[in-house]
Amino acid sequence: MRYHCSSDRRDILIIRTGNGAKILIDALKNEGVEVVFGYPGGAVLTLYDQLFRSSLKHILVRHEQAAVHAADGYARVTGRPGVVFATSGPGATNLVTGIANAYLDSIPLVIITGQVPTRFIGTDAFQEADITGITMQITKQNYQVKNVDDLPGIISEAFYLAATGRQRPVLIDVPKDIFDQNISTTSRQNDNYFKDDNQILYNEAQIKQAVKAIKNAKRPVIFGGGGLIRAKAAETLTNFVDKFKIPVTLSLMGLGAYPGDRDLFLGMPGMHGSITANYALSEADLIVAAGVRFDDRVTGKLENFASNAKIIHIDIDSTEIGKNVFVDIPVKGDVRAVLDCFQKELQPGNTGEWLIKIKDWKNRHPIPVGRSGPGCSLKPQFVIRELSRLSSNNAIVATDVGQHQMWAAQHFIVREPGTFLTSGGLGTMGYGFPAAIGAKVAAPDREVICITGDGSFQMNIQELATAVHNQLNMTIAIINNGCLGMVRQWQEIFYNKRYSTSVLEDNPDFVRIAEAYGAKGMRIKDEKEVAAAIVEAKKIRGPVLIDFMVDAEENVYPMVAPNCPIYDVIIGDEL
Repeated sequence: MRYHCSSDRRDILIIRTGNGAKILIDALKNEGVEVVFGYPGGAVLTLYDQLFRSSLKHILVRHEQAAVHAADGYARVTGRPGVVFATSGPGATNLVTGIANAYLDSIPLVIITGQVPTRFIGTDAFQEADITGITMQITKQNYQVKNVDDLPGIISEAFYLAATGRQRPVLIDVPKDIFDQNISTTSRQNDNYFKDDNQILYNEAQIKQAVKAIKNAKRPVIFGGGGLIRAKAAETLTNFVDKFKIPVTLSLMGLGAYPGDRDLFLGMPGMHGSITANYALSEADLIVAAGVRFDDRVTGKLENFASNAKIIHIDIDSTEIGKNVFVDIPVKGDVRAVLDCFQKELQPGNTGEWLIKIKDWKNRHPIPVGRSGPGCSLKPQFVIRELSRLSSNNAIVATDVGQHQMWAAQHFIVREPGTFLTSGGLGTMGYGFPAAIGAKVAAPDREVICITGDGSFQMNIQELATAVHNQLNMTIAIINNGCLGMVRQWQEIFYNKRYSTSVLEDNPDFVRIAEAYGAKGMRIKDEKEVAAAIVEAKKIRGPVLIDFMVDAEENVYPMVAPNCPIYDVIIGDEL
């Protein structure tokens, strides 16, 4: 086995003074934290008092859920843990959806919640909630600090756990009196303790089996996921794919790990994936799965998934390997190190005939773009293609959840890792806008676009105040079809058009709401106006909301019905 380890171990005497709140702020700065997203309240007043005196930048959101989503977006763009502050009780419980979202998508966060004083814990005191118990299943680790002297070590450990191995959220619950207490001891800390856990990069025996299988494959496919982006393995994957001419498909979370405009890219697979990607997975004789978890939205009916293929599964988390599909060759380890090793052991093979077949599928089965022309309503696919065409190559896109999310995944060309932010595992409506805010805070010089729906946007619409207050230059593109689009689509196809509570008949005037918050608003109904509106939005200082009024009956195709094989595709009537 290969290991990553450090032999340079030394103890450092840490002298810390001040109360728990100061110690926490100092510890965050020691971890390289520059920005915190949060919302103050009674249990964290001492913490916010210390924050007032510090150099840390604080982004005041208008709802705690938005703080987590914004920190999530920040983490996806920077690759570092996002940090959140919230008070006890409802402040803490408002974080739960965002924590679950980050947990399922493997995003590193460190969340600091206030708690009632230690002597009141368990008494149902005012604004008390057992947030460590509530979040036990959706955090990698959580802590309740009982002694102020433990606080520095807990913070250091929390950042280490959040950022290493399979990245995930870590929560630290701090009672109010701990913030107020002065630390009573100096501490001796090993500066390598949390930086070195002898993490296995890969197993050499597994590598040999995988290399042999790749050499023998005639119809190989690489199936990559969000783990590639978390491991900073996109460049390694791109070099590997281009060198060995192996076609690649990327999950929703993996978009950007390989440039979306290259010939070897098959598109996204699964329920709303490209026909080419689904056919390729179904007819492949080898699938190299890298940093994916074989979600049910990708596999379709498990009994029929990739029945012709051997599967190599590379993942840092061994519990994912073999969890959903049978794996012939498990490779537990760092995906970047494993792909590097593959490159050293392999020579380019002959995939020519396979690539010809794939090219034919691409030509015969393009992603539907919707009918347009005189008398037709504005098509959402056209809007998203224009957003893509007019954006910079490294633009960051954050989406909400629903039809617009799938259209964005299909039609927005994602060229770089960490530039397509979306809720994959939990499917959280309300994620996109605050995530876009976090992305813009992380990368103020980059173009940021939020693609959202009229349903999703209203779940965190109040964050217009956050975007305006911080003068964040960003485009908010509402794909407004006057309904909960994906719900309506399923009701049309599977429930005989019984549109039970899915039509949003009383949508507000989003343009006027934007203007009320101090943002610029536009409404677009015609194809001829789309490009000009997008270009104009980029010139305006601060957030710009464009309300695109699109065809309410447009559906997302291709589509695979539930419990059907992914090669059994519903095309719709648009081709």
